[in-house]
Amino acid sequence: MTYLALVPAAGSGSRMGALSGRALPKQYLPLAGQPMIRHALTTLCATPAIAHVFVVLAPDDAHWPAAAMATLGPKLHVLRCGGDTRAHSVANGLRAMAGVLGERMDIGNDWVLVHDAARPCLTVAMVENLIAEVGEDNAGGLLAVPVADTLKRADENGRVRQTVPRDGLWQAQTPQMFRHRLLLDALDFAPQVTDEASAIETLRLAPRLVAADASNLKVTYPLDLQLAEWILQNRGKPCR
Repeated sequence: MTYLALVPAAGSGSRMGALSGRALPKQYLPLAGQPMIRHALTTLCATPAIAHVFVVLAPDDAHWPAAAMATLGPKLHVLRCGGDTRAHSVANGLRAMAGVLGERMDIGNDWVLVHDAARPCLTVAMVENLIAEVGEDNAGGLLAVPVADTLKRADENGRVRQTVPRDGLWQAQTPQMFRHRLLLDALDFAPQVTDEASAIETLRLAPRLVAADASNLKVTYPLDLQLAEWILQNRGKPCR
C-alpha cells in the first residue's frame, strides 16, 4: 500500500483573473516569493508518507517553471494531460500515474490524495492527520471544517429566501483521499462533480470528514492572496 498525491493544475483561474486583471493562470501567481502552486507541492513532497507527487498540467501549459520545480526532488512528476474540467483532469491524472508507476502500483489498494493547487497553506501535519484518521476506511475521507457562519439561501432577486440550519454542515477542503481504483471508477460514473468526495458519494459511500482549520483556505479572489501570504509568513508565531 502506497500513498500518492495528485494536484490538478490545468485550470485558468478565470474568476481570479477577471478580478485581478492578470492573464497568468491563478496557480502561478506570485505568493510569498514563489508561484502559488509551489507551496502546496513543497508540503506534499515533504510529507514522509507520500511516495510520489503528480501535478496535472494542461498539455499546452507554457508557464510551468520546470527548472525551479526540479529542486523539489524526485518525488515530483509532471503529467501534461489536463482536461476541460477538474474531474476530467483528475481522471486523466489517475490513469497517467498508473502508467508512470507500472508494476510498482497497486491500483486497488494504493491511496491517492487529491489537493487543490490553490490551497497553498497546507501543512505536513494536516496531511499526516488525514492519513491517520482515514486509516483503512475504504470510503476514504477529506479535510473539512464545520460551517460557523449563518447561511442564507437567496431568491432570484438577491433577497433572503430562507435561513439554512448549519447543524451538521461542513465546508469541504483538500486533500481528499481515496483508493485509486475506487476514485477512478467514481469519476467515470459521475464526471460532472466538482470534488472527488462527491463522486464517491454517488457510489453510496460516505467519506470520513477529518477536521482541519480555516488556514487551509482556497485562493479564489485577489484578497485571498493577501490572507494566504499572511498565514504563510506568520504561521507558528505566537498570537498577540
